[in-house]
Amino acid sequence: MNSGEVRKKYLEFFEKRGHKVIPSSSLVPENDPTTLFTGSGMQPLIPYLLGQKHPMGVRLVDSQKSFRAEDIDEVGDNRHTTFFEMLGNWSLGDYFKEKQLPWFFEFLTEELKLDPKKLYVTVFEGDEKNSISKDEESIGIWQRLFKEKGIDAKEGERILTYPARKNWWSRAGVPEAMPAGEPGGPDSEVFYEFSQIEHNPAFGEKCHPNCDCGRFLEIGNSVFMEYKKKDDGSFEKLAQRNVDFGGGLERLTAATLDNPDVFSTDLFSGIIQEMEKLSGKSYHDEKFQKSFRVIADHIRAIVFMIGDGVMPSNTERGYFVRRLIRRAVHHAGIVGLEPGLFSQLAEPVVGIYENAYPELLEQKKNIMESIEKEEEKFRVALGKGRLVSLDQTNFTAKNAFNLYQSHGLPKDVIKDLAKERGFVFDEKGFDEEFKKHQEVSRTSAAGKFKGGLADTKEETVRLHTAHHLLLAALRQVLGDHVHQRGSNITAERLRIDFSHPQKVTPEQLKQVEDLVNEKIKEGLDMLRKEMPKEEALKLGAEMEFGVKYGDIVSVYIAQDEKGNIFSKEFCGGPHVKNTSELGTFSIQKEEAVQAGVRRIRAILSDTKD
Repeated sequence: MNSGEVRKKYLEFFEKRGHKVIPSSSLVPENDPTTLFTGSGMQPLIPYLLGQKHPMGVRLVDSQKSFRAEDIDEVGDNRHTTFFEMLGNWSLGDYFKEKQLPWFFEFLTEELKLDPKKLYVTVFEGDEKNSISKDEESIGIWQRLFKEKGIDAKEGERILTYPARKNWWSRAGVPEAMPAGEPGGPDSEVFYEFSQIEHNPAFGEKCHPNCDCGRFLEIGNSVFMEYKKKDDGSFEKLAQRNVDFGGGLERLTAATLDNPDVFSTDLFSGIIQEMEKLSGKSYHDEKFQKSFRVIADHIRAIVFMIGDGVMPSNTERGYFVRRLIRRAVHHAGIVGLEPGLFSQLAEPVVGIYENAYPELLEQKKNIMESIEKEEEKFRVALGKGRLVSLDQTNFTAKNAFNLYQSHGLPKDVIKDLAKERGFVFDEKGFDEEFKKHQEVSRTSAAGKFKGGLADTKEETVRLHTAHHLLLAALRQVLGDHVHQRGSNITAERLRIDFSHPQKVTPEQLKQVEDLVNEKIKEGLDMLRKEMPKEEALKLGAEMEFGVKYGDIVSVYIAQDEKGNIFSKEFCGGPHVKNTSELGTFSIQKEEAVQAGVRRIRAILSDTKD
């Protein structure tokens, strides 16, 4: 099957079983400062997994675009990608294991026609330390399902149990790593066996579903999210038992083809064919296959990230776009792609996805121009890096890492520069320097990215509400051209990115600040209303940039006792009940983010007068 068929079959399968299809959220998380990118389908649904009512009900299904930065250096084999689509279905306190496992098994074997003999499953073996028992219920369900297909699914053979490091899911990882308030739970993964691949003993004496030899590929994971971490480190049951399923579209499509190479699916074939045409090289030539895969993966991620408003830069999200472009351009040189041609590879990406994500077609010109400009910048940086490397009498790990940190050169490029100069590249030393850099970054980020949607502390909720007032005030003072272009809210401060062509003057900032404080003192009620999306648009409610909304939406309205509305926004919450609870609002900083986009940071004091 092609990817479009798999996506369509999945959405329709669960829609027939009472699920409402919800649109993909942006790759830029809404009001979630805990992470830079949307990396899973459940991320935008955290408030609803914790008990908030979703406007579309308790059964949901979607295909969520996702990006995982930690996989960048893994790309080049036949299965790792940075960007992917995660097919997901959710039960928000409705059905549980007894429906989820049979439904997914039916989807795999009846809809996708996968041979059940090629399917293996893993379940949670229990965690004595945290008093969480082994998932015997899932084992029993799986054994019954396989038996119905004439397969004796013995534990230890077709059904395997693993500890929390393999069969527990939360955004933070294993139970010990979870912060207080974070939901998680045991999971059950399904693997597809590519029996044509011989086990490589280098990965262990015996092959098994979690073996890295490539014989098995994980194609779906049902998370039974029923626990929440308490302040004292122990676990309590959530008020509702949830199902959070995720299955990679790329991997499921590869399984239907019985081909372990995800780059052989239609999601990549158009990009690879264009590369072959432009370079004169073949994807099947082992000398170039890794580079073809790196380029094909990275250009997909780049197109989607720029499409969601993330532009190349040296900081935060923009840094990853820049890193992907530079690494891909380097590999484009390896396969013989002429300078300036890399941006043309955005064309087939848009072509592949224009039906599922039509917004990419609308932004194609901007995406291609942004990639072209960034390639030019990289070639300038590469020239500077060459000059620096020529001045070196040796190529120490520290010097090599400086080329990465100061000039933005990818590791692959630095290796080649070392080779040109006749030096041996100290990869181990470079990786150690990189690890030190990551630790410093993480320490910095720990202070910067506190809270998030899972954090419902009073300070965060107050700032979330103030964020709505600030956007409305900016539109009133600066004009209706102002729209939100991103946000980041912690317990310490709020940050808003908004469209505006020039610097906001001190006088305008004072007007905005005074207007917000005026509305706080007026004591506006914050009302949450569910309504059809068309009705919300007619009302003039502000939408989050890059976010697609379902047919029924949640809108927060700030209005006085006479019914006069000051602010109206598409939003899931949470917020205070009345603006009088906010205290005193003050703007700390205003600055440029990129052409046509400004940023404001602001705080609330504890004074509530």
